[in-house]
Amino acid sequence: MQSTKLQQDIYTVSRLNNEVRLILENSFPTIWVEGEISNFAAPNSGHWYFSLKDSSAQVRCAMFKGSQRNLGFLPKDGMHVLIRARVSLYPNRGEYQLIAEIMEERGEGKLRRAYEILRKKLEAAGLFDAARKKPLPLFPKCIGVITSPTGAAIRDILTVLKRRYSSVPVIIYGTLVQGDTAAAAIVKAIQTANRRKECDVLILARGGGSLEDLWPFNEEIVANAIYANDIPLISGIGHEVDFTIADYVADVRAPTPSAAAEIATPDCSELVQALARQRQQLLRLVQNILLSTTKQLHWMQKHLSQLHPKRRLLEKMQRLDFCELSLVQLQTRLLSKLQARMKECEARLHRLTPLHRIQQLQHQLHVSAQKLSGTISTQLIRKQTELTNAAAKLDGISPLGTLKRGFAIATTKDQHVIRHAQEVNKGDEINVKLMSGVIHCRVDECVLEK
Repeated sequence: MQSTKLQQDIYTVSRLNNEVRLILENSFPTIWVEGEISNFAAPNSGHWYFSLKDSSAQVRCAMFKGSQRNLGFLPKDGMHVLIRARVSLYPNRGEYQLIAEIMEERGEGKLRRAYEILRKKLEAAGLFDAARKKPLPLFPKCIGVITSPTGAAIRDILTVLKRRYSSVPVIIYGTLVQGDTAAAAIVKAIQTANRRKECDVLILARGGGSLEDLWPFNEEIVANAIYANDIPLISGIGHEVDFTIADYVADVRAPTPSAAAEIATPDCSELVQALARQRQQLLRLVQNILLSTTKQLHWMQKHLSQLHPKRRLLEKMQRLDFCELSLVQLQTRLLSKLQARMKECEARLHRLTPLHRIQQLQHQLHVSAQKLSGTISTQLIRKQTELTNAAAKLDGISPLGTLKRGFAIATTKDQHVIRHAQEVNKGDEINVKLMSGVIHCRVDECVLEK
């Protein structure tokens, strides 16, 4: 009896794990758990497996494929999330785990995703277009600052303005720059500045902070208020690495509040230096004009002296003397030229008389006849020589010449010249051509030379 009872109280591992799983699932309702993802894995099945941890503990989690439909992001290691899950146990390994049904991104990651969505939306709507940005006044008459009246940003801005452009009045439109109600307060301050029209440039500023601290400047209502603003606006929000939606919509973006104050104003010391340079340029210009005017006056005095009637009369008389001398020289040169031309014409006339021309042509005819006779003789001798040489060459290569020397030409009946004994056979009829006549022969024997 005792042995049977002991047998009933023994659990298998599978039974123990299944019962523990039921206890866990029935004891805990669906709960929300926040933590950081680690050991994230996404096998081909489509299910996700990961650990959720905080500073001192971690728990295994699973999120099945069917629960991922409405998730707008892909989890990854290091991401801070909030999940709604059931507490359960994985029987195969005896590990307790959370079965995630809903997952939400938490902290800065969620804010950055919202930031990117809004940035793309406003960019597509044209709020960032460079064509609509307003130019800043070169010498502002009044500067408005939209920021916290007690923050470090306003102190930095006022310090820079006092150093660079202390004469300009500054109006502070105090507003919250952090928290849930800060965005609405910033919008109200921008609208107030536009309604009063006291300033010709605005500075929207805030000191550094986390993305969550700077979030009011990433709100859509703030972007729309800046876009609708009629006054040129400089944004100086956070540090140099911080970029907010307000920076993209603003007419000019400054990396810091102090830089925004520098952009909004000219530097007095630079203006003084520029004024001094312009004064020196003006003095040089006046001196140059005075010098030029003095030179012109002296020239006019000389010119007036040159235009005196007596001076002009003397010049005319001198010119008359010059013209008279020139006329005499011209007459002399012309007379000399005419005399030379007359002599040349006489010589040409002498050369062109008929007798002189006939003698010249007779001489040319005699010379041409001698040249022609010499040429004919030379050509005749050369042609006779060529004919003699050609006849000698022709006689040397003529077959008749060979036959005269006692040789004969043997041919077959079809007039084929026989050059070798092996070309005929015994009994063949051949013809032997002599210098005079032909002998018809029959071959009795062929003797080959060795």
